[in-house]
Amino acid sequence: MAINNKRVAIYIDGSNFYYRLRQLGFSNLTRFNYRGFADWLLREREAISYRYYIGVVRVKADESSIKAETLRKEQQRLFAHLTSPAQDFVIKQGYLMENDGVYHEKGVDVKLSVDLLVGAYENLYDVAIIISSDTDLIPAIRKVKHLNKEVEYIGFANRPSLALQRYATISRLLIKEELEPFVFKALF
Repeated sequence: MAINNKRVAIYIDGSNFYYRLRQLGFSNLTRFNYRGFADWLLREREAISYRYYIGVVRVKADESSIKAETLRKEQQRLFAHLTSPAQDFVIKQGYLMENDGVYHEKGVDVKLSVDLLVGAYENLYDVAIIISSDTDLIPAIRKVKHLNKEVEYIGFANRPSLALQRYATISRLLIKEELEPFVFKALF
């Protein structure tokens, strides 16, 4: 099958991607050009879906904190940006659980894994591009490959996941300069 005839599903582990970008020194990530970045990864192939997985900040009325409220507002800006016509991503939500002021994401990896498997079993894609460094995805990746689908692992050169590289069909490690064109730059 020619490269441009392959159907591609793009899966972004939002929290993982966000923190990797922050480690590279990028800010204002609620304005990152996710669609431009995803289309760049396609290399002339057809995208059948763009998905972004993230734990949602929920603030209870009686337990509101400044940190939680700030996180929630920032996340709402991100969601508005991702679902705008220019970006057109589907947001798949898990949740964030707070424990002693520290937030832990729950349910996100499971949703991503299920979507990978459903897409493979229902023959919705030929290639899954996974932007995550979470090794919890390995069992799903192994099954997807067993179903004769390709898995591309997109990681970061400064912090690669050797385990995901091992199980993916192909891997690509990004450097900061490759990501810079997709970061919003203020004009002032």
